[in-house]
Amino acid sequence: MNKITLRQILIPLITFTIICFLWFGPIYLSFFTNIIASIVIIIANYIEYKRKAFSELGFQREKFTTKNILVLAPLVALGLFIFYAFLLVPVITKLTGVPIDYSSFDELKGNLPTLLFTLLIVWATSGFGEEIIFRGYFMRQFVKFFGESKISIVINIILVTGFFGFMHGQQGITGQLVTWITGALIALIFYLRKYDLWFVIAVHGFFNTIALICIYFDLV
Repeated sequence: MNKITLRQILIPLITFTIICFLWFGPIYLSFFTNIIASIVIIIANYIEYKRKAFSELGFQREKFTTKNILVLAPLVALGLFIFYAFLLVPVITKLTGVPIDYSSFDELKGNLPTLLFTLLIVWATSGFGEEIIFRGYFMRQFVKFFGESKISIVINIILVTGFFGFMHGQQGITGQLVTWITGALIALIFYLRKYDLWFVIAVHGFFNTIALICIYFDLV
């Protein structure tokens, strides 16, 4: 592992502080929060890596293909959603005794304009925003500091996706646990695909698309 410079320590610390302020500070920015946080991360990466700012996040041009984004990613998202809906949610709900709180999505049911608008927002804030923040930045920074040993990767996934699950508090304890596990699977895919951020953005986006369509038709 390359020697870590003071610059490579300070920039991530400042970036993390700014992101935490955006999330937990006194100013509520709604769905703009993750978008702004993503921009902060891109700027921070440019300061740290210059021309490699995007590639260090996992934006690999050679892996941005029709097959990966429009064929493999939707299939993985569908498989992940089937696991989520028919196994993970029922098991975690039984363990906690508390159903996931989907009430914040009630206005989507049967409302096509709201569904289309929400899909746009979710792709921007969750598909791109959350993947840039949690996988592209947090996971990659963890690797920079602690390497890629098996134990390091396991701790990386547990900690980063644990925080990811915690951030979904509006869905209750069951939603947080389910999101933690689902996020861990996406993080594992990110690692196994050699940090291919385009792919996990697509998987996350298509997963959410399937979920929102199910809510639209009142299937969940």
